[in-house]
Amino acid sequence: MNPSDHVAQARARKMADALALGIDVAFISHLVERFYEAIRADEMLGPIFGAKVSDWPSHLARMKDFWASIMLESGRFSGNPMRKHMAIGGLDAAHFARWQSLWDVTLTQIAPNEQVANRFRDAARRIGESLLTGIQIERGGLAAISAKAAA
Repeated sequence: MNPSDHVAQARARKMADALALGIDVAFISHLVERFYEAIRADEMLGPIFGAKVSDWPSHLARMKDFWASIMLESGRFSGNPMRKHMAIGGLDAAHFARWQSLWDVTLTQIAPNEQVANRFRDAARRIGESLLTGIQIERGGLAAISAKAAA
């Protein structure tokens, strides 16, 4: 089997597994819509998003593509989330913790089962940690990460 066939089969398995659990485009759309309703109403995150997002329908469509790519291997998303987040001055661990908290609450409210909720929670946690680490490196270099790990 050539490598591209192996990758295609792995992606197909991931998608079939997700669909069997109840993760589909309709659920992702509902999740993104509900989550960003909470974001927009949030005292901490609402103003940040309000200052950066001028076209909410377009942003929501991109976030739906992003999550479909993460959870279903759809390939619908292209972009650089790290660069976008680095461009927002002042983001720190508290912002990412609040984002994760709102994400978790939304999943608790609408996920069809705990397996689905946990897959989305885990993916969001990994993504958030990666983005925060990238921001910290950008601001303070690797020394900032080393100091954090030593603490």
